[in-house]
Amino acid sequence: MSTGFPSKSRLAHRNQRWNHSIALDVTKVEKLVLDSIKSTGPLSFATYMQLCLGHPTHGYYTNPEHFVFGTRGDFITSPEISQVFGELVAIWFVSQWAAAGQPPAVRLVELGPGRGTLMADILRTMSRLGLAKALTGVHLVETSDALRKVQEDKLNDLPSFGLPKLHFHNFLSDIPRSPSEYTILVAHEFFDALPIHVLQKTEKGWHEVLIATTEEPNTTAEGTEAEPKTEAVKVGTPRLRRVLTREPSITSRLLGRSSTRFDSLPVGTTIEVSPNSFRIAHDAGMLLSTEPPLAEAEAEAEAAPSPDSELGAGGCGLIIDYGGAHVHGTSFRVSSSQISCSLQAFKEHNQVDPFFRPGECDLTANVDFAYLKEAMSNTLDIHGPISQGKFLERMGLQLRVKGLVDAAKSEDRKKVIEDAAKRLVDRTGMGKEYQFMGITSRPREGSREGQVYPFVQVNDS
Repeated sequence: MSTGFPSKSRLAHRNQRWNHSIALDVTKVEKLVLDSIKSTGPLSFATYMQLCLGHPTHGYYTNPEHFVFGTRGDFITSPEISQVFGELVAIWFVSQWAAAGQPPAVRLVELGPGRGTLMADILRTMSRLGLAKALTGVHLVETSDALRKVQEDKLNDLPSFGLPKLHFHNFLSDIPRSPSEYTILVAHEFFDALPIHVLQKTEKGWHEVLIATTEEPNTTAEGTEAEPKTEAVKVGTPRLRRVLTREPSITSRLLGRSSTRFDSLPVGTTIEVSPNSFRIAHDAGMLLSTEPPLAEAEAEAEAAPSPDSELGAGGCGLIIDYGGAHVHGTSFRVSSSQISCSLQAFKEHNQVDPFFRPGECDLTANVDFAYLKEAMSNTLDIHGPISQGKFLERMGLQLRVKGLVDAAKSEDRKKVIEDAAKRLVDRTGMGKEYQFMGITSRPREGSREGQVYPFVQVNDS
């Protein structure tokens, strides 16, 4: 009798490789995960990520006891490595503001501001380049109360240059379109932490890959038989494993059709899809666009012309993250932990099993920049993505670093500055892994002429 699974499938083999040593003690989030699976059946990867990262009290980003960012935390981001990163990002924003005619009112928006370091460097640089006087407000999209306090303290420590009012939001959609304010938006390592669904294509269509426990190998969920229990590896017994739904679900069908790029993928392909990323990218596009929302545009076509105030004032944005302009699945591997999927867990700057101590590790998935571009429709000009190394070098990293080195008062300080800059553009590390995607609004007459620097075709590889 068929169970819906091929014998000794690649999925089972992947389980054996993924389920590494798990400590004997159970984290609070892991207990929630195990209890939920026992009660209602296997979880989606999206639900697992939401619990691990965003549980109100025990999540990785919400627990104030966790040192998330900086040398005391689990990872160091580019803004923490060198001030030059934020300075060059700010210079690009100022150049786009100037190209738009220097609108007199500007608001800054950041998604997932971390410790506030990037925003602090952007504000400091803008104050030197003449844009600060136009700022009407700084809007930070942050759900963690603990991180909000860190961000507020960081920005309040800035030298006084008329810091605009600080606004905190739980969701990007809480920020309204503005007919009078030019919007500058930045999202650095934000989309990679948004929940993903993992899908696998079979002859029947797209099925979802779920997370089940190893304790009940015969458990069924939605009529689907789970994979056999895997053997314990090294220390402890693995408690979580992957299973494939026997039939396509409503979720897997919808997500499998959410991009025409997925149609031509062959049977056996595994992909990661983030509907949250699509929705937030769409919301970002609406903030930056000069065009009215689609529903309003259709209504206006049947009615009298709308007043100019219903249009957006336009804007520009940068999305900076892991990934590329393609869908991700099993092609990304981390040899140290045998992970054949782009879902990774970072603990003490080393990649570890994503099922290791849930709630105490950062979870991330590579960003499909093409998916974000599709979400922004045709009302904006999208540039790139290009690698972080190319962006920073083209924006003048070497010149800025030389200035800092020349001003340094000791050889040790000079070396720190130079080493930090090299790390940002290292083509075997951050300089290649991180991608920059630029977004600019279109003048109401149509698209801007030519390419937008540094997103240009230059042979500098």
